[in-house]
Formats: sequence, structure tokens, C-alpha cells
Amino acid sequence: MISFPNAKINLGLNIIQKRADGYHDIETIFYPVNLKDALEFVPANELAFTSTGLSVDGAPENNLCFKAYHLLKKDFPNLSPLQIHLHKAIFMGAGLGGGSADGAFMLQMLNEHFQLGLTEETLINYALQLGSDCPFFILNKPVYATGRGEMMNRIKLDLSTFTFVLVNPGIHISTAAAFASVQPANPVKSVSQIVHQPIATWKEDLVNDFEKTVFKLYPEMEEIKRTLYTLGALYASMSGSGSTVYGIFPESFVGEFQFPKNYSLAILPKTDA
Repeated sequence: MISFPNAKINLGLNIIQKRADGYHDIETIFYPVNLKDALEFVPANELAFTSTGLSVDGAPENNLCFKAYHLLKKDFPNLSPLQIHLHKAIFMGAGLGGGSADGAFMLQMLNEHFQLGLTEETLINYALQLGSDCPFFILNKPVYATGRGEMMNRIKLDLSTFTFVLVNPGIHISTAAAFASVQPANPVKSVSQIVHQPIATWKEDLVNDFEKTVFKLYPEMEEIKRTLYTLGALYASMSGSGSTVYGIFPESFVGEFQFPKNYSLAILPKTDA
């Protein structure tokens, strides 16, 4: 069985408050984009994991695909062993949810392959045990997300006529460090309101609270954002806590992007709505 886990971007991200459990309440729009990994498994004599493409750090048992298998194995002990292979194309540690997508897609594939009969709601509950971003990829449609990001309401938002450009400078940004200097506050206007305004207004109204901290630590990321606007982006922002910066361009956009060779670049002419 094979599937193609896709990335997501954040359209706006407001840090509302720090919770008693140490997590933060946020509000954001999760939007799926067509940068994809390939995830495949076949029956095997013992559980195993291999990968190609971008280097996947860490031991196999720490990979979310592996963890997804063991999570279901606890409740469904008759799951047979699999040989799992992941071809990695989504930039990692990049605010694109690539690892979360892999874990969530693995849950869905296991549900289908072993005919477990798990509902969407049950899959979302399992996904939350893997990570805060994982539940989104069970729905994989534009959502307004609150809480840790797991409380989701679908929204009507179609950006399929735009070209998306994703730029990643290969910087690893600690999520804890990104949170450390953010001052939680209720926004003047919710992201759910702003994204239904004309996209030309987003530059002034739609913000990612992590940018102020991250751009001070890594000025090259702010430079990427400026460059995308200079090249004609209608809107540009960092996704999540970084380190990917994306620009949304008119569908008709034709241009050249000249970033340092060690940067990763993806131009996505179509997105999923």
C-alpha cells in the first residue's frame, strides 16, 4: 500500500495564552499544499523501516510512522509485521508538518489495510497522541485550528489559483526557543476573519507571532520574506515556528528565484483546497 503525505502551511499564527499544562493555546489556519512524501508498506516477517530522499534523523523507532504502528498495535495486537519505506521530500524541522503528515497517513493506511473500521474521530484521537499537528492531516482540508492546534473547524478557503513558493534555509529552530520570547495575547482580529478578506489585505493584517523572535535570531529568514515580496508575492510569511518562509503569487507569475545554493526551494503551481 502506498500514499503520498503532503505538507501544510500556517496562514497566520497567534499565541493566545500559556496553559497550566505547559502547552500554549493558539489560533491559526492550517492549509494543505502539494509538497509530498511517499509512504509505502508491504507485509514482512518482522517490523522494519527504511528511508530515501532527504536524510531522516534519529532511530527508526522514533519515527512517527513507526510510532503510529505501535500505537495501534497496543489496541490491535493482531497487526502483522510490515516493511515500511518512506521517501522524504518535505523539508524537515521546517514548520510544514512533514513528520506529522507521515504519522497521520500511516494511521489511515493501517486502518484501511487491516480493516480496523476506525472512524475519522477515532483516528484524530490517535493522531493527537503522536503530536499536536497530526490530527490536521486526518482531515487534510483547510481548517481554523485552536487549542494546541487539535480543535479544528473546516473553513471554505480555496487558494488553488495561486502559485506557492516555499523557501527553506536549512536552519533548525527550537520550538521552545521560538515560544520563549513570545508574549501571548488575544489578537485584535482573528485569523479566521482575515483569511476571508481580499488577499491584498493579508500583508498588513495576517501575522505569525513567532516571526518577531525568529527573525531576530535568524535575520536571513526575514531577508527571504522581503525577497519574496520584492519578487511580487501577494502575501509572504513564515510557516509555524519555522524555518520555511512561503510566498503566495498570482497563478500567472513567471520569475526566477535566486537564493543561496544551500537553500531548499519548492514552487507549487497547484494547491489542494
